[in-house]
Amino acid sequence: MSLNSYATLPSGHSRYNVPSRQLQDVYVKVDGLNVCYLGIIIAYSSFAPIPVLRKQRDVSAQLFQGHIKPSRKPAHVIGLPFSTFAAILFLAAGVGMVFYFRYEKARVERLRVAEAAKGVGRPKVGGKFELLDQDGRRFSSEEDMKGRFSLVYFGFTHCPDICPEELDKMAQMIDLVRASTTASSSSSSDLTTLLPLFITCDPARDTPSVLKTYLKEFHDGIIGLTGTWEQIKAVCKAYRVYFSTPEGVKPGMDYLVDHSIYFYLMDPEGDFIEAIGRQHSAEKAAQIIIEHMGDWKGRAR
Repeated sequence: MSLNSYATLPSGHSRYNVPSRQLQDVYVKVDGLNVCYLGIIIAYSSFAPIPVLRKQRDVSAQLFQGHIKPSRKPAHVIGLPFSTFAAILFLAAGVGMVFYFRYEKARVERLRVAEAAKGVGRPKVGGKFELLDQDGRRFSSEEDMKGRFSLVYFGFTHCPDICPEELDKMAQMIDLVRASTTASSSSSSDLTTLLPLFITCDPARDTPSVLKTYLKEFHDGIIGLTGTWEQIKAVCKAYRVYFSTPEGVKPGMDYLVDHSIYFYLMDPEGDFIEAIGRQHSAEKAAQIIIEHMGDWKGRAR
């Protein structure tokens, strides 16, 4: 496998091909599987006695010299080269290696996706911003997102169908991730908590109070964020989100709002990891998040 292999990531309405160049240690671990296979062969060979032919030759010589009498009973096979226990051990080791290889391959792929988003000279997804939450309090990406995983979604409260469907899925994802991390960890850690964010693309109509009422219908844990037209446009640009809301709209005016449909998973350092699209079910999306959390905890140790 080449260290210059490419990963394709969705970001907004664009797709970027980015190389992964920081995974030599990962591929060395995968190549180490060859050593494990060699160990299995050695284990097998230890159950295969070499002197079988020598024993048969010695018995034939003694028969020829008359030291022993031939028996009419069928001879028992001595020193089978592959015993039942060895066969079971060999199969168990093989099955274990297959599962291990699949797990390691999936882990390497997740790391490749995460590292590819940080490629030098590639478009960065995410960035610093300050907005207001649904309670009218200041929200800072530097202060409130750092140290834990964040799941960012862009939408608007007047969206007729897409946003409600995706927010329903987001609510399921939150519950699945929290249930999994709570069951697997005895102590609550920032690395195993998920911060769900809903950033409006329609700041003229989506005031803090409107967001608070709207998001209550889906999940209490979702934090709604709004701001000025300039602030929202800057955040959408940072996350490579398509933004079409017109500037300077008046109350009662009709206008179209369009946006990209992705969940942006950000790591505890504020870096983009992976975009989760509509093709992912809530269960699959939650699994992706949990696996990235596990990979991050493993590196933190």
